[in-house]
Amino acid sequence: MIDRRNFANVLGLGLLGASVMAGAQPAQRLAVVGVLTTNRVRGRNFGFVVQGLRQLGYEEGKNLAFEIRSAAGQPAAFPGLAAELVQLKVDVIFAAGPAAIQAAMAATRTIPIIAHDQETDPVKAGWARSLARPSGNLTGLFLDAPLVAGKWVGLLREAAPGIRRIGLLWDATTGSAQLLAAKAAAQGSAIEQWVMEVRGAGGFDTALRAGASAGIQAIAMLGSPEMSWRVTAKLVADFAAEHRLPAISPFRVFSDVGGLMSYSLTREDFEPKIGVLIGKILNGAKPGDFAIELPTKFEFVINLKTAKALGLAIPQSLLLRADEVIQ
Repeated sequence: MIDRRNFANVLGLGLLGASVMAGAQPAQRLAVVGVLTTNRVRGRNFGFVVQGLRQLGYEEGKNLAFEIRSAAGQPAAFPGLAAELVQLKVDVIFAAGPAAIQAAMAATRTIPIIAHDQETDPVKAGWARSLARPSGNLTGLFLDAPLVAGKWVGLLREAAPGIRRIGLLWDATTGSAQLLAAKAAAQGSAIEQWVMEVRGAGGFDTALRAGASAGIQAIAMLGSPEMSWRVTAKLVADFAAEHRLPAISPFRVFSDVGGLMSYSLTREDFEPKIGVLIGKILNGAKPGDFAIELPTKFEFVINLKTAKALGLAIPQSLLLRADEVIQ
């Protein structure tokens, strides 16, 4: 026979215990994304990542946190920064640029890495077995710059057919592949090349002035995280205007700040995929499940105001191929 008083006491204690346990339930764990970047990220670039993550329901402060490590324009800092993220046991690492990716790959073969790089062939670099089946712990979005380096040189030659010596503005920390491709394209058009080498954030002004002293007649900026920043683009655009040099960049911002031309991937169509990839990894997918993606859409912009200031008559055939002409 059940003692009703004892039963009520036991039931009451059970309910109280359940209530206390319910009140003590831990808050939902935040997913943590480690970020390795050359410079600041709280701008247009990082906005694409946040936009993609939001599509899968991840929002910073609610169910997501970022651990951001910037090399501040010093690529040699990346190994230490990558080691910090591994120590923190972040859920995934987003690495932007070749030096950041190399450091992340050296630091871990278990934490998933989502990479974004506009300078490197990931297979030739040894980061992936193939584009379709990367294997390992890395996948992401890449632009194989050597494939389009010849395009930058060719567009310059069309805009200014008289050029005989071209300055190749090259960030040596990105590797030599795109430089070799640009040199080959110039040689094929009987154009001499002068390499203006920089390393990371420093030395742009010195490299440009050395090129001017060497008699360059045009500038082709090669891909580099440093050259994607507005401040660098403005520096080169102003220098080109001062020395009356036609110039082209692989980043749209260059033509926006007064550079003659840019031929770049269409970022709005491409880069939100980074955040989506990160979100899928946070949801339990493996990097090897996703093929490495290459851009299929490019944007060609001509700054006609700059062309007029340089005394260039841009051929109508080139203007018709432009996605945008800045007046």
